[in-house]
Amino acid sequence: MAKDYFSSSVLLILFIFFYSQRTDSASIVEFLPGFDGRLPFELETGFCSFLLPPSSFLMYIGVGEEEEVQLFYYFIKSERIPEEDPILLWLSGGPGCSSISGLFYENGPVTVKLEVYNGTIPSLVSTPYSWTKVSSIIYLDQPVGTGFSYSRTQRVNKPSDSGEAKRIHEFLHKWLGKHQEFSSNPFYVGGDSYSGKIIPALVQEISKGNYLCCKPPINLQGYVLGNPYTESEFERNYRIPYAHGMALISDELYESMKRICKGDYINMDPRNRECLKLVEEYEKCIARINPLLITTPVCEECEETSPDCYEYRYMLTTKWANYESVHRALHVNKGSIGEWVRCHWGIPYTRDIKSSIPYHMNNSIDGYPSLIFNGDHDMAVPFLGTQAWIRSLNYSLIDDWRPWMIGDQTAGYTRTYANKMTFATVKGGGHTPEYKPEETYIMFQRWIRGQPL
Repeated sequence: MAKDYFSSSVLLILFIFFYSQRTDSASIVEFLPGFDGRLPFELETGFCSFLLPPSSFLMYIGVGEEEEVQLFYYFIKSERIPEEDPILLWLSGGPGCSSISGLFYENGPVTVKLEVYNGTIPSLVSTPYSWTKVSSIIYLDQPVGTGFSYSRTQRVNKPSDSGEAKRIHEFLHKWLGKHQEFSSNPFYVGGDSYSGKIIPALVQEISKGNYLCCKPPINLQGYVLGNPYTESEFERNYRIPYAHGMALISDELYESMKRICKGDYINMDPRNRECLKLVEEYEKCIARINPLLITTPVCEECEETSPDCYEYRYMLTTKWANYESVHRALHVNKGSIGEWVRCHWGIPYTRDIKSSIPYHMNNSIDGYPSLIFNGDHDMAVPFLGTQAWIRSLNYSLIDDWRPWMIGDQTAGYTRTYANKMTFATVKGGGHTPEYKPEETYIMFQRWIRGQPL
């Protein structure tokens, strides 16, 4: 009896000592519903506290004074050498689009299988062009209310562009505090679409924070943006010359619009009726064009319920993410959200960064390299607009316009500036990397390794 009591006491002391040294443990996901077998990569969806009962495990990173905002994330370790490879934070656009868009479609190691939905959980399959082959990736659901991220109270400040840069910065410090083994890894931030407003501000926030006391610096090495919203007037005005260059409108209509609207198709003088009429003609010409990839039909033409429609994969993702078994596998807090939606378009949000160009300028002055790329078949953020704001930075060229190749094939065109900014087009690409996964993977792989495209 005494021996059993002694053994139990020793075990209890060891247990208390172990968890007093570390009260948190990574929540590793080894199996996902719909995927056949064990995942061939290491996926983490949060941290759990062993000082709390199992029903209260915290699978999120809390931010705010009282950690009222609970941010959900997916972390996938590099498939190469995670102890040494870079870490990339990836944000999706919207605002309000879940980072599962990046994980499943843009640059992650798994995707939903495109097949007719039969009423059971959609299947998942591995992808061959995941960016995790060369870097670890954190996919973050932000702002609050996006994906599985939620608020524990109603008294949360309305999210905004500048506010998100601060919240994500806080998230990163807390995440790295729980993953100190990665504190010295090169760190990059990236994303596409609307994250073009957030990421340049986030880079500046991290850079400034690295000079303040009391918090360990983040080993920030640069940033990458795909088809980034930067300044709305740039993007929207350049849609007209883009449409002309892609033969979506006639020479005559384009020349008339340039002359009569004087190149400004956004802030039109309401008294200029001739300009208004020309813009109406333009809008009729592009009414059946999918702005995200002009070579694909709009959804109404191919029926959203048909696998032939590109958006069908998004429907399958929504089905998958709303299964209770998926919530259990991902350790989602039960009752924390209602129905999961891929893009929460109606999310309360303040768009207070009119232009991210000043942030790009500051980041250039601070010496951070950047990769800015555009799919050349995207009309939502046309490459002409991206080239225009890059030119406005007034940096000299160190590598002029040239094709970048994959084997003996032209994958796009590129040029590099003296501020360490590389611009590239992706031939045939659309609004996000998902339309050309092989090309964007090879482009990222070369850039992250410091190689010329």
